[in-house]
Amino acid sequence: MYKGTGASAGIGIGRAVIVEEKELVIKRETVTDPAAEIQRFKGALEVSMKQTEALAEDLGKRVGEKEAEILKGHIMLLSDPMLVGEIETNIQNECMNAEYAIESVCTMYADMFASMGDELMQQRATDMRDIKTRMQKVLLGVASVDIAALPAGSVIVAKDLTPSMTAGINPANVTGIITELGGRTSHSAILARALEIPAVVALGGILEQVKDGDMAVLDGTEGTVLINPDDAVLAEYQNKRDAFLKEKKDLEQYIGKPSVTKDGVSVELVGNIGKPEDVDKVLQYDGEGVGLFRTEFLFMDRDSMPTEEEQFEAYRKVAVALDGKPVIIRTLDIGGDKEIPYMGLEKDENPFLGYRAVRFCLDRKDDVYRPQLRALLRASAYGNIKIMVPLVTCIEEYRQVKALVHEIMAELDREGIAYNKNIQLGIMVETAAASLIADIFAKEVDFFSIGTNDLTQYTMSVDRGNDKVSYLYSTFNPAVLRSIKRIITCAREAGIMVGMCGEAASDPMMLPLLLAFGLNEFSMSPSAILRARKMVTQYDTRELQAVADKAMSFATTAEVENYMREFINQ
Repeated sequence: MYKGTGASAGIGIGRAVIVEEKELVIKRETVTDPAAEIQRFKGALEVSMKQTEALAEDLGKRVGEKEAEILKGHIMLLSDPMLVGEIETNIQNECMNAEYAIESVCTMYADMFASMGDELMQQRATDMRDIKTRMQKVLLGVASVDIAALPAGSVIVAKDLTPSMTAGINPANVTGIITELGGRTSHSAILARALEIPAVVALGGILEQVKDGDMAVLDGTEGTVLINPDDAVLAEYQNKRDAFLKEKKDLEQYIGKPSVTKDGVSVELVGNIGKPEDVDKVLQYDGEGVGLFRTEFLFMDRDSMPTEEEQFEAYRKVAVALDGKPVIIRTLDIGGDKEIPYMGLEKDENPFLGYRAVRFCLDRKDDVYRPQLRALLRASAYGNIKIMVPLVTCIEEYRQVKALVHEIMAELDREGIAYNKNIQLGIMVETAAASLIADIFAKEVDFFSIGTNDLTQYTMSVDRGNDKVSYLYSTFNPAVLRSIKRIITCAREAGIMVGMCGEAASDPMMLPLLLAFGLNEFSMSPSAILRARKMVTQYDTRELQAVADKAMSFATTAEVENYMREFINQ
């Protein structure tokens, strides 16, 4: 058995098909007619754009607009005047061939994105390498592997899958995906989940262990892979696959049902989104609102700041779609870790401990924060919008934001523009500092939302992108658990709503603890909502108190995880 990272849930069984893209050899050559070479580059650029547009359109029809947005992001990269301009300048000034000019410019950008350590930027690096290879293939006349034509019952085994390759997969023929590289948050993993194809990624060296035609079995939940298992093991996994598909079908019965425990405790199960289009998935899975709308996506992949009007329309669209259900919108969480040239942000030596989020926004009130807050307040007239401030570490920051919100409210009153005068202003509790003074915050803010991804990172002093220290990164660490419990207790004592929008909110092993602690709202990937609702309805919070007390008595992460795993499996 081989162990990787589960990227898309389910059991995949089929014959291995090794998918290897022909390695391109790009050499620098001197051209005598740079103007003609620029035209050659422009021709390849146009073909690549058309190919990507066709892929995006097909994906939009087959899967959904949200998934097609990933490829639309590629189109934006291909049409970026800065990228195109740099490639053309290299051809013109250095008299170099188009293939090499694309190689040098795109690789520079990809390396820059990859060095930032942020998950979003890692995806951007992969996207940049994807469009680079596609343009070069057009120039060299090299055909891509036709993934759409794979035979039924295929399990793809590859070094890595680019988003464009994944988008071309026919789910009727592909029963699983195994890759040596990649991560759970990569665009290809996101597409695999959207296509509902089980996937295991980050399985280094698997290509040396498997050959075309081998029987491959993978568990996309556990992240395990078996090659040529015996008949008994194969039968066991076939049963597992049938059980998984049955459970998935059974979850549909929870659509329209209330999220209430056996002893009558009501909670809200809501979705995390990054773009207005994502709200469709929240509604599809019967989410009770949006617990986190990440607004930074509105600011990326463009060469100028989104206007107040553009932002207003995006926020209004989500508020109207949810028709009175709560929509928690996080103000801009951006810093030196995200490359947005027009923002004029200097590269931060340590972006996660530096100039970002509320620190950056309060420093750029006039051109960045004020337009966003005005757009949010105006959109609040159309639905139940709540404003959430990220990375708050001291009460002064919150008071400054609140003062600015009241200033803008007075401005809107003078202009006769409608807004919700009782709009709630809360904070994302994601730092050790905010957790330690949660009692102070709870007296002044309207709600808490716990960001477990960063809370774990900051509490444990662990860069979650660093493999060497990843063993320390766990929400089940006693220090993190105590922090979460304290935050929830402080909120409950002050009578304010407390939610969670980190990965832990949908973790089956964490959910019983959060219910016992008294969490009000669980925000997660929309596809996890129905499974979470099923779990909620099966628990009695009074019985869970003893489970939580026992979990909190352990000294190590492993003890907590083992205990919760046993409890879940009973």
